[in-house]
Amino acid sequence: MAKVLCVLYDDPIGGYPASYARDGLPELTGYPGGQTLPSPKGVDFTPGHLLGSVSGELGLRRFLEERGHTLVVTSDKDSDAFERELADADVVISQPFWPAYLTAERIARAPKLKLAVTAGIGSDHVDLEAAIAHGVTVAEVTYCNSISVAEHAVMMILSLVRDYLPSHQTVLDGGWNIADRVARSYDVEGMHVGTVAAGRIGLAVLRRLKPFDVHLHYTDRHRLPREVEEELGLTFHESAAAMVPHCDVVTVNAPLHPETEGLFGDTLIATMKRGAYLINTARARIADRDAVVRALESGQLAGYAGDVWYPQPAPADHPWRTMPHHGMTPHISGSSLSAQARYAAGTREILECWLDGTPIREEYLIVEGGALAGAGAHSYSTR
Repeated sequence: MAKVLCVLYDDPIGGYPASYARDGLPELTGYPGGQTLPSPKGVDFTPGHLLGSVSGELGLRRFLEERGHTLVVTSDKDSDAFERELADADVVISQPFWPAYLTAERIARAPKLKLAVTAGIGSDHVDLEAAIAHGVTVAEVTYCNSISVAEHAVMMILSLVRDYLPSHQTVLDGGWNIADRVARSYDVEGMHVGTVAAGRIGLAVLRRLKPFDVHLHYTDRHRLPREVEEELGLTFHESAAAMVPHCDVVTVNAPLHPETEGLFGDTLIATMKRGAYLINTARARIADRDAVVRALESGQLAGYAGDVWYPQPAPADHPWRTMPHHGMTPHISGSSLSAQARYAAGTREILECWLDGTPIREEYLIVEGGALAGAGAHSYSTR
């Protein structure tokens, strides 16, 4: 029998919800491009409920315990207690929003570990080279929250350009001074907007921005089909360095790997238009923490927004909490209640396959058989 260690974020401060703002979720028939939604043999949860916190348990307890497996659910991911649970775990489930960092050292101390599942997308909290070396399969629920993140990125672009958050704060504070609130407010119409990476999230951002009559740019290691470029009026650039000097807004939608880590440092940011906006809902370490602060303080960047931090959760003294002209949120873009229903179902589908000895669908795979596989071979690289 397997031991499954599931690391989830804490319940709401006021307790696990007894009711919700809406009754149910809209029905989706599939993802853009034709990929099917998660298709487990069954679910033991109500879509639209809070599944990603400790009490939600991703809806997995009944399923696993009826099969005789052990489920340990915790929000503790850094203590000796976590290390003890990890030592004999067969499976570790974690979320990008509350990642249990599976370092090479931790993987080496977990001899039974055979499967690491990301309940969401983005498996950079797992040392992929160590997983390859130790024969650990790494899987994630590809596409489950891509649209959720794309919506969040578009919201942040509009919020920064229109300087929305300070205006809202003025209302909360009882103020009304119009001049103060429009002194940094612009229209996005006519701006040049570029995405670093145009995979599922990046392309969804481009599609959602097209109706705003902006000029769209992108860079990606895989160029999009010509018909997509023509449909959206896209300008392709060979690299981020080639693209960013042309853009008023840059949104980062790339996975974290050796080619992207530290990409937005002092050097690249200095080539951006003065007063450009940078949005990062991908991974924090794609941007140099202190370079972003310096650029906002100098005015090289007019704004920075995102929901990804390093480490997560961010410490109280993290400089991104207090830097000027930012629109940071906790890592919530991919954990809407809508997304949770999909990544909980996808996590169960992965577990069903692994426990039954049947193949995990290729688009969910990051590492398998001692090598990058599936979506991992397309999106990641190793040193």
